[in-house]
Amino acid sequence: MLFRVYLVAAWCALVAFTGVVMAAHGGNLFPVFFGDIAAGGWPGQFNADFMTLLGLSGLWCGWRGKWTPLALVHALAAFIGGGVVVMATLLVLHVRHRGDMRKVLLGAQA
Repeated sequence: MLFRVYLVAAWCALVAFTGVVMAAHGGNLFPVFFGDIAAGGWPGQFNADFMTLLGLSGLWCGWRGKWTPLALVHALAAFIGGGVVVMATLLVLHVRHRGDMRKVLLGAQA
């Protein structure tokens, strides 16, 4: 139950914060994101680290679904959408599989 509470709270906080940032700065994230990486400072290092985690979450979504066309779409959504997509995925799967983390994490691989 605590896991679900965390997912809902973190998802809501992230969506709200994203809305605030988009209202103040617009939706043109990519030049800022990759510009920080190109600058070679700590913000760029954080972005590069974060991008590897996005890649890992995308690979997990694709692998979990055995690379079907739907799993590939999910993988791309996880890579682009980040925590908003992955936390929603985990919440839906946790409810669907009644908390069985083996099924949640392994999916079609179980």
